[in-house]
Amino acid sequence: MAGGIAAEVKSKLNIVDVIGESVQLRKAGTTYKGLCPFHGEKTPSFTVTPARDSWKCFGCGLGGDIFSFVMQRDSVPFPEALRTLANKAGVEIDERTKREDAHRARLRDILETSIAFYHQVLTATTLGQPALDYLRGRGFTEATIEVAQLGWAPDGWDTMSRRLVEKRQIKPEELVEVGLASQGRSQSRGVGVIDRFRGRVLFPIRDQNGAAVGMGGRILGKEGHDAQGNPRDTGPKYLNSPATPLFDKSRTLYLVDRAKGPMRKSGQAVIVEGYTDALMAHQAGFDNVVASLGTALTPGQVALLTRYAKKIALAYDVDAAGQKAGTFGVQALEGLIGQLAATESGVELDEVRVVRLPDGKDPDEVVRESPDLWREEVRTAQPIVDYLIDTYAKTYDLKTPGGKARFVDAIMPTIRAVPNPVMRDGWLQRVRQVSGVEERVLLEVLRSGRSATGLADSNSAREGRFTVGAVIASADALPVTDILRGVLPQEQELLRLMLLVPELQGKITDAIGPDRLPNTIARELFRALVTAREPSDEGIHPPFSLTALVQALDAETAALAQALVARRDPNPRELSHDELNYEVERLVIDLEERALDERSEFTQNALAEAEQAGDSAVLDQLLRESQVLNEQRKSLHRRRDQTRLLTSPARR
Repeated sequence: MAGGIAAEVKSKLNIVDVIGESVQLRKAGTTYKGLCPFHGEKTPSFTVTPARDSWKCFGCGLGGDIFSFVMQRDSVPFPEALRTLANKAGVEIDERTKREDAHRARLRDILETSIAFYHQVLTATTLGQPALDYLRGRGFTEATIEVAQLGWAPDGWDTMSRRLVEKRQIKPEELVEVGLASQGRSQSRGVGVIDRFRGRVLFPIRDQNGAAVGMGGRILGKEGHDAQGNPRDTGPKYLNSPATPLFDKSRTLYLVDRAKGPMRKSGQAVIVEGYTDALMAHQAGFDNVVASLGTALTPGQVALLTRYAKKIALAYDVDAAGQKAGTFGVQALEGLIGQLAATESGVELDEVRVVRLPDGKDPDEVVRESPDLWREEVRTAQPIVDYLIDTYAKTYDLKTPGGKARFVDAIMPTIRAVPNPVMRDGWLQRVRQVSGVEERVLLEVLRSGRSATGLADSNSAREGRFTVGAVIASADALPVTDILRGVLPQEQELLRLMLLVPELQGKITDAIGPDRLPNTIARELFRALVTAREPSDEGIHPPFSLTALVQALDAETAALAQALVARRDPNPRELSHDELNYEVERLVIDLEERALDERSEFTQNALAEAEQAGDSAVLDQLLRESQVLNEQRKSLHRRRDQTRLLTSPARR
């Protein structure tokens, strides 16, 4: 079980060194300053305070600890940031994970070696010339071919495998495991394996951090024919790496490593189907485009996308009738709506849109021939639910009762899946306008389907119950002290109140938000507590379940929750109402004062710099700001005194 890893990582890494890898920092008194990497600025307002193991941008307001910086920089969730920094610090998450990480690193090295081999074949040999001519003919520049590390897999049965086994001491079974080869029929011939990719242009596939995870291959010419047009068993037109320890097609997007920054900047992700579509878009300057490696967009890909953007434009070859091969049909669009409704992606359905491409045109053709048209079609893409309403309205004869009934039956599952009640009502009104069916009838149909969704048995959550008593009884098995080293005492107290006195959760969240907590792991638990109590469409808050909360957390955050519950302190439930209110106010004031200290320190350093530079205008501004901060500090002290007078807790 994870426990105390976050604290150990912090103790072994210097926050200035880690952030300094991405931000040019210079010393300013007891802090370090630089230009914020998360918003454009010319005057440094980004500070790192080693004494607090914290960073803060006084321009955009972002801040936190070493984990929150990596999460923001790489657009990754906390567990991934923890793993990245644990590896950097040499902290073992566990022995099994250490072995797995070393093995995965070996497989990545093998994949990178093969990418270099295939790229050399394409660009520096006569074998690769036809493929190079094909790529140039498709409009790809030398720079794109080089940056994307495109390659050519020769037709030979084991050309690549033999080279890597004989020249690079790579084992045949490693080539099979990484998806580059498959087992040969005869172990006596060659190296015993055959190349998976033969006679194909190759597109290296990388994860969001730029690490190689797989390959995609495209045949030259038409499927079932060689490059010269002669009949030949080529296999499928497109061939991806199989599932491997590195590659999961359902959680991977082509060019996401290069598109994540532009997606975050524009707030929109544009998704196409093929490698060439995405690569041509990047070449033309449309660098927020990724490819989904197939016609289906999976929940894992949606989750990856929403780290960077909350708007999604689908630039697929959408076939409304679902009859053409290799197209994205209505059922797939409906499935995407279901995926988004079932997750906490933060994506609103009116921001998921369908790009209308000219008939018979692929995205790469439109991008090459009419970049302005591509830009406009993406800008004016139609919301996915509106698209489906229009599609079904054309499919059925709305002049007949039967056509109306079939139209309503077809679209209503989609409307029912919309989680936002205001949007659901808006689209229901549009269905009424399009179909002419009365609203009361549509509402009857909408409500009658609720029982078909099947609600989870409320008793099922009781299995594997996580209770306060159970945790306290096994407290000795938890490295409580090690786990709690990673958070401030005020964070511990506040979160413990939220866990053990759920009725205080609303008061605490009204008083302070998760971003006001300095440490990432404390923020993660705070956010999870808030999410667990979010109201339903009817405004009803679900009862708090400690079991359900902990089961939904990652291992490190769950360990923090368990350690807080297991602390051998008095149960806050034994405090009076006034005492509980006092504790909440005291803790909030402490955290506000900490933030005020950070701002004051920043201002004092800036004052010293302005005095040294003789900049009177800036000096006047900072002096005024310093006076405001002093008033805020006095106000905070008055609040603290008033809070003490209101109650005198028995345990103080």
